[in-house]
Amino acid sequence: MNSLYETLVSIPGAPSFEHHVKRYLKRQIEPNAQTLVEDRLGSIFGGINIDSDGPRVMVAGHMDEVGAMVSGITEEGLVKMRPLGGVKGDVFLSQHMIIYTDDLEEIPGVTASKPPHLTRGKKQEASLPFDELKLDIGAESKEHAEELGVRIGQQIIPRNQYVTTKDGKKYISKAWDDRLGCGMSVEILKALKDEALPCSLYAGATVQEEAGLKGAKTATHRVNPDVFIAVDASPCQDSFGGDEISGKLNEGFLMRFYDPNAIMHRGMKAHIEHLAKRHDITYQYYQSKGGTDAARAQLSRGGVVVATIGMPARYIHSTTSMIHENDYEAVKAMLLALVRSMDADTLRTIKANV
Repeated sequence: MNSLYETLVSIPGAPSFEHHVKRYLKRQIEPNAQTLVEDRLGSIFGGINIDSDGPRVMVAGHMDEVGAMVSGITEEGLVKMRPLGGVKGDVFLSQHMIIYTDDLEEIPGVTASKPPHLTRGKKQEASLPFDELKLDIGAESKEHAEELGVRIGQQIIPRNQYVTTKDGKKYISKAWDDRLGCGMSVEILKALKDEALPCSLYAGATVQEEAGLKGAKTATHRVNPDVFIAVDASPCQDSFGGDEISGKLNEGFLMRFYDPNAIMHRGMKAHIEHLAKRHDITYQYYQSKGGTDAARAQLSRGGVVVATIGMPARYIHSTTSMIHENDYEAVKAMLLALVRSMDADTLRTIKANV
């Protein structure tokens, strides 16, 4: 995979702390765009072929990753944490975490966990709420923690260890959800900037997706697209059994036909199926209990035709996750095919099929 992605997943950026991710993204987008569009929350998009009479297409990843923030310090020097995004306390026990200052100075720690020696014979809770976890940074008191630089409101992110699996086909890292989508936006702009497209394209990334799809609302209002394509990593269940619509690695991009907040537009579904067959792009149907930025974008202004092109990913919303190179290629191929196909007649046909 492009080294762009290793850099992106390594940058810390919990919801509302995306500024360092945005700074890097802006440097990648600017050379490949005619114009930059930013909203006041921090989302950023590069536009190409902006004078086109065709539809306006928006391709969006999101910059933020799940994490936490400092919510207090105990008298013993342990750091209290508040979750940012959907995370489970059980998953984060005994994990290496880093408190980041505004200038990215690192304060390392480990989430406190009782060893079995201290829990034998005691009833265990079925699930541990995340905000009951404490981060041990080695401070001996509240005053010591403050001397080490801890302040309420700082972001906390898992320590990353980006690795390629032994077969050379899979990549393990934090933040595939959704730096994958951020990198895709950069790659799509770079690939299409010199083409004669039938549409205008705005590709980039939103902020605060994990905290209520906030950036999608403001960014979509600014760009005012006819078509919105969310590019997001979605949890697949193949290592836990799963079924034919719960996602698998190495089975192609995820066509999210249903989630509780965005039922896939029939016309868009038919168009994506047609493109996948025509270009021999591997895909799988997928339903989710969660949502993506498409849910918020579809309600912008008078309504927007949306779709989510999903990247199958194992173990998201944890300290690490896994993706497959072949699925990455399928996501990229579908995004390129979608943008290249989106002329006025195609959009009319899609909209008529409701």
